[in-house]
Amino acid sequence: MKIVRYILWTLWRVWFYILMGVPIIMLSPLLILTILSEKTYPQFFILARIWAKIILYGMGLPYTVEREQELEKGKSYMLVANHTSMTDIMLMLAITKNPFVFVGKKELAKIPIFGFFYKRTCILVDRSSSKSRFEVFKRAQLRLEQGLSICIFPEGGVPDDETVLLDEFKDGAFRLAIEHQIPIVPMTFPDNKKRFSFKFFSGSPGPMRAKVHTFVETTGLTLDDKKELKDKVRQIIYQQLLRFSKK
Repeated sequence: MKIVRYILWTLWRVWFYILMGVPIIMLSPLLILTILSEKTYPQFFILARIWAKIILYGMGLPYTVEREQELEKGKSYMLVANHTSMTDIMLMLAITKNPFVFVGKKELAKIPIFGFFYKRTCILVDRSSSKSRFEVFKRAQLRLEQGLSICIFPEGGVPDDETVLLDEFKDGAFRLAIEHQIPIVPMTFPDNKKRFSFKFFSGSPGPMRAKVHTFVETTGLTLDDKKELKDKVRQIIYQQLLRFSKK
């Protein structure tokens, strides 16, 4: 029975990468056209949302979302959530209609097919390089000035210890939000680790929940308020994870 489980896990993981790649190949003419100019990024974003939903439903991961507040069309936000799974990317795309740009680790650009578009549409960061982090701020500022939103997973990566409920937050998302005086949108993804963690032999199809919390305003804040703001947002997500874990 154990061998059967390992075979099923392997097939399910392979199916995930097929679902990642095949829609990109099929949509590639449109995807390439929409990445030729930054002005057509909103059209690329629509295609990216379709891709994300194909993967979630194709993997047997239907999602529901509870919203305490709605995003306003045409307004920029800083989107933040806990990070435990590659499906965090798909879920964030699926539940967010406002076009946004991911700030993500450069290693994902190595994934065949997906990486080609990832490195041309996302803001890549090498967390070991201070120069790279500075470039991230410049590119993010440009995108915000274009009226887009930014998505950052503020833990800065996925902890090796899967028992960690929520790692400490890095400063970047909060510094950008304060500098541009844009609201922070905390989101909680309680099921992604259980459904599809980074551990290969794990996970299973099933429902995934998301909660969009009341936005945290940054109007009037300065960089001196950065730590307090970061801690406040982390507590919102952390407390929600605790509540979800008790259900």
